[in-house]
Amino acid sequence: MGSGGGERDGGTSDRVFGTWLTWMQEKTSPVFVVATANDVSKLPPEALRAGRFDSIFFVDLPNTVERKEILSIHLRARGRDGGNYDLDLLAQKSAGYTGAEIETLIESAMFSAFAESREFNEDDIIAAQAVVVPISRTMKEKLEDLRSWAEGRAVYATAPEEEAAPAGPTGTRVGRLKRGSRGRRSP
Repeated sequence: MGSGGGERDGGTSDRVFGTWLTWMQEKTSPVFVVATANDVSKLPPEALRAGRFDSIFFVDLPNTVERKEILSIHLRARGRDGGNYDLDLLAQKSAGYTGAEIETLIESAMFSAFAESREFNEDDIIAAQAVVVPISRTMKEKLEDLRSWAEGRAVYATAPEEEAAPAGPTGTRVGRLKRGSRGRRSP
């Protein structure tokens, strides 16, 4: 979109993208627009200029607190009580995994244990890491490039590992943040 896409589709992508950008700039009623991109550095500059998006958020890999919650969610979705698992250990061992990869760890652990006619446990989930290689390892350089791009350009939606703190009563951790702030609230 906006970056060579028109060469493949007779210009349709470029026209739609241009119309969308114009609408974002000239809209007359309040609209809350949310967009996602796996690699924001590939977006054309006209999509990111002032007046189009008020904030750009960078969602990094989940920190320890978030991994514990992800583990709990995926265990619960499979009829398991997270309280029966050492979520602290599993969150520590799953550093570098995305939420989808953590889900895959649990699924892999279930299949392995069920093949042996038994309930799966923490050891099965940890053992699944031998076959579920996280994107943080396979695309390490790309992730580092994205993090570097985000520094000073985006609001971090995830607190860094060393600052991860339990969520407040509503479950939220992100307030009004300054661009480039690593999860720190602005004054």
